Amino acid sequence: MKAIINANIFDYENYIENQYILFENQIIEVGAMENYPGALYEINAKNSIVMPGFVVGHTHIYSTFARGINLSFSPKNFKDILEQLWWKIDAKLGKDEIFYSALVAGIEFLKSGVTTVFDHHASGALIRNSLNTLKEALIDNIGLRGIFCFETSDRFPVRKCIDENLEFLQNNSQMYAGIFGLHASLSLSDKTLKTIAEEYNGPIHIHVAESIDDVDYSVSNYGLTVVERLNKFGLLRKNSILAHCVHVSEKELGLISKNNCYVALNVSSNMNNAVGLPNYKKMKTFNVKTIVGNDGLGFNFARELLALLFSMKLNGHSPLAFNLNDLKNVITNTYEIAQYYLNVKLGRILPGYAADFVIVPYTPPTPIDKTNAFSHFVYGILDNFKPSHGIVNGKILMENHKINLQVNEIYSIARKIAQRLWESLI
Repeated sequence: MKAIINANIFDYENYIENQYILFENQIIEVGAMENYPGALYEINAKNSIVMPGFVVGHTHIYSTFARGINLSFSPKNFKDILEQLWWKIDAKLGKDEIFYSALVAGIEFLKSGVTTVFDHHASGALIRNSLNTLKEALIDNIGLRGIFCFETSDRFPVRKCIDENLEFLQNNSQMYAGIFGLHASLSLSDKTLKTIAEEYNGPIHIHVAESIDDVDYSVSNYGLTVVERLNKFGLLRKNSILAHCVHVSEKELGLISKNNCYVALNVSSNMNNAVGLPNYKKMKTFNVKTIVGNDGLGFNFARELLALLFSMKLNGHSPLAFNLNDLKNVITNTYEIAQYYLNVKLGRILPGYAADFVIVPYTPPTPIDKTNAFSHFVYGILDNFKPSHGIVNGKILMENHKINLQVNEIYSIARKIAQRLWESLI
């Protein structure tokens, strides 16, 4: 049995000082240090915060090798961004690119306190078995948890996309699972949506109204908004993840809420692409459940949480438009949807929950207790978020900032593969 000792525990609901945590793959016992029974292996968390690892509700691991790329790039709209950058890259991704981008992403996520990811994948050079390749890298080699899908699109062989999703969905565990992926309305024909609706009856993971281009295309070609079009085919299924929803109407928010879908907010990406920001106030009014992702823009999830807080205040034209309780609810919802797919309890430090922790050095310069711990988390811990330890499913994946892998060798190989990829795009 393992133990974290001298821990100051924070799990969004509680803040308790000087505790021990006994765990294997799940938390067995939590208590005051004065009652600590001992364990075979101990991690001393003195002067640190122990908290649940982050869950990223929407990301793109395949974006890993875009860092530093030099392509001709002069977009006038969002469709140009896709065509001039992302669709060029993902069309060339094969097994090596998928595997090593996922290894690097797993290491970077772990260093940033992330223990579970929802990945939305695309790779034109390898569709079939691409999700297993991701799983092999991120789950089997790194040790994180993941929920994977392939973004079905008419720019790929649709039959291969559908089969890849359906086959991966057949196998899952508490470490990994599948969800059916679609790219976006602007790259999906009615024929494709009809086929998916007929062959699959579960939830989906799709980009929705990320830019006004997606909306205009849908209205011009099909006479329906993006959400209305998905609803027409019966694809607004419970526990679906609709990423972005920047340009949705009140009618669409009503449909999203009625069908118990989640909206993944990715504000850093929205600002980077200059597509606008989601209207959280309206989503809250319509009781739409929101989660937080990063759309593949880096790995620093602490930064994403702060960006969400600040951008929603600005977009709502009030410092009260998005408060700390709103941020806590979005974080809690992200754990909730991950729990659904993985069938494991996440997001709290209580007996029976998964032993997915990060340990973050933090010496508060002002008093801290249960009443203000979340404020310390936002304005202190997130501002300098550098975990010393990362533990997933009870396994110590990072200890004293050192990851238990040949990191230098992995990055060396990754650079060679990235160079080869870049040269193929010239």
